[in-house]
Order: sequence, then C-alpha cells, then structure tokens
Amino acid sequence: MTESMALSRHNSINLVIFDCDGVLVDSEILSQRVLLNMLEEIGVVVSEDYFLTHFLGFNFEHVTAKVLADFAVILTSEFRQRYRAALIEVFAAELQQTDHLQWLLSQLNVDSCVATSGSPEKVKHSLHYTKLEQYFDGQVFTSSEVKNGKPAPDLFLHAAKKMGVAPQNCLVIEDSNAGIRAALAANMHVIRYVGASHLKNKDSATQILEGVSTIGHWNQLFEQVPSLSSSFKIER
Repeated sequence: MTESMALSRHNSINLVIFDCDGVLVDSEILSQRVLLNMLEEIGVVVSEDYFLTHFLGFNFEHVTAKVLADFAVILTSEFRQRYRAALIEVFAAELQQTDHLQWLLSQLNVDSCVATSGSPEKVKHSLHYTKLEQYFDGQVFTSSEVKNGKPAPDLFLHAAKKMGVAPQNCLVIEDSNAGIRAALAANMHVIRYVGASHLKNKDSATQILEGVSTIGHWNQLFEQVPSLSSSFKIER
C-alpha cells in the first residue's frame, strides 16, 4: 500500500506540519538568487542544482559548513548578517504565498503549525509579508529550538510535542529531501510539495525519495487525504 492510499483510508491525521520556505511561501527562488549572488562576490560559484541538492531545507549552519568543506571559504557572521538583511529586503518587495495556499488553509479542518530550518527572524518576516500570521499565531517552531536541524527528526518531534499530537498522527508537508528525511525519521506521514517556483516545471525526479507522495497544487492534498478537508463526510 502506498503512503497516499494509507492516508486516504485512515482518518488518523490530527496535525499538519508545514515547512515554511518553498511550501507556505514561494521564497526559495528568492533565497537562491540572493545567496548565489553573494557567494559569487566572494569567489564561490555554485549552480542552481547545487543549491537544490546541498542547501535546500537546511539551516544556515549547514550551508556554512558545506561551503567551507567544498570551497575552503569561511562564511563569516558579517556575511550572514548581510545575507539576512538583503533577503528581508527582497522578501518585503517580492515574497508571495504559494498558489492557492489561503484557500487550502481556509478549508483545513485539523490543527496546523510551522516547522522551519529558517531563523525566527526570517520566518516572522515571511509570514508577515505574506499575511499568514493569522493562521499560525503561536504555532511556529524553528531549528533554533532543537539540538539538531533537519534531516534529524528533532524539529518535527518538538513541534508535535508542543502541539500535543503523537508523531504517527502528524502529516508533514515538505519540499526538500532534508525535510522529508526528518519527517520519516520522526515516524510521521509526509507529502512532498513541488508547486513553488524553485521546483515547478523542473525535472525533479532525482530529488524525490522513493515511496513519498508528491503534489504540485494544493487541491491535490485533499485528493490524497480527503479527511483533511472541511467538506469531508465520513461514510457510515
């Protein structure tokens, strides 16, 4: 039985845990542009594929370690501060929700929260600029709150505990392999969302982990897991 079939058959999901970047907000394409430009300025030239493989879904500590390992370049605290400032400026001007997200959130009939590798400051600005704060007030968790970031399960387990839901009754929506591995390690259901700009219309077959269901549009979530929709009726 596939993961999506199992989810459809059993009305067992009590919490949806959303990643933020590339899931709730179409931010990864902006982060990629800003970071790659800034890296190029200090002599580190990487491709979009490198970004998707080695940076997507990870926190900045991982990015720093990867750049040091592969290019022998240290990303200083001053670089990180400049990157954050530049990113917030771009977010203020360009950041958008992913397509039809607000419709999905208005139809969702279970609790939801955010669990992100981004910094508290970054996710705060992301939700503010896209007017999503009302949906996740007090229900945002970041990797700064746990010992190990994704792909370790710590963040998702922390979010589930804070929300009072058992891991097996959680569904994680992720765009990155790091996040998917974290969800699976936490013994949670997981669906990969590929509807944001950084993955849309790309050949992402090599990015998809075997056995993980994928959606490219938010209405497909209710197709895979009908019990999440407020219009779902239990057959008797």
